[in-house]
Amino acid sequence: MVTNFHLLLTLFCAWLIFEQRTTVACFLLIVKGVIDAVDGELARIRERPSHVGRYWDTIADTIGLIAVMCSFGVLFSWTPLLTFVLILATLFQYSLFNHYSILMRALGSGDTTSRVDERVKPTAYSWEKQSNVNFFHSTYLLFFSWQDRIIAALAGKGSKSLTFELTVSSALGFGMQSLIIFAFAVTENLQYLPELILGVNMSLMALVLLRSRI
Repeated sequence: MVTNFHLLLTLFCAWLIFEQRTTVACFLLIVKGVIDAVDGELARIRERPSHVGRYWDTIADTIGLIAVMCSFGVLFSWTPLLTFVLILATLFQYSLFNHYSILMRALGSGDTTSRVDERVKPTAYSWEKQSNVNFFHSTYLLFFSWQDRIIAALAGKGSKSLTFELTVSSALGFGMQSLIIFAFAVTENLQYLPELILGVNMSLMALVLLRSRI
C-alpha cells in the first residue's frame, strides 16, 4: 500500500531531521506530499476507493506529522507546548482542506468514500473486509473525528461553488508550505519554522472560514 510507503518515508525524514540532515529531509517531505496526492487520485481514477485507505491515510499522516514535529522540536529545543501547538495547527489545516475536498467531490462525482461526518460506520466495498473497515473506523473516531466536528461547525456549508475555499486551502496547504520549508532548509532559516506554520495556517483558516460564511 502506498500509504505504508509514505509513512515510512516520513519517519525516515524525522530521523534525518534528528540527525541534522534537514535539507535532504525537507526535500523528501515534498516527495512524500506528491506520493500522497497521487495515491488518492489513482484510487479514484481506478474506481477502487477504500474506506480502510481513507482512515489509514489520515492515521499515517498524523503519525508522520508528530514524528517530524518532535524531531524539529528536539533539534531547535522547542518547548513541548510549542511542539503541540504546531502539530495542532497543522492538523487543523489538514482537516480544513479535507473538509472542502469532500464537499467538492460530493458535488462533482458524488464520491462518498470520505464524509464530513464519519460517525456512521460505512459498509465495506466488495474488495475490502468489513472487519478492517470497522477497526480503522473506530480508531479514526477515537482520535480524529473531533477535528472534523470543529471544522464543520466553524465552516458551515461554505460558498456555493466552494472554489475559493478549496483553492486557497490547497494553495496555502501542505504542498506550498513544504516548498517554503525546503527553501528555509537550503538557506539555513529553519528557526523561523514556528512562525511559518502558525502564521500561514492560522491566516489560512481565518480567511477561508470568514469567506465561507459571507
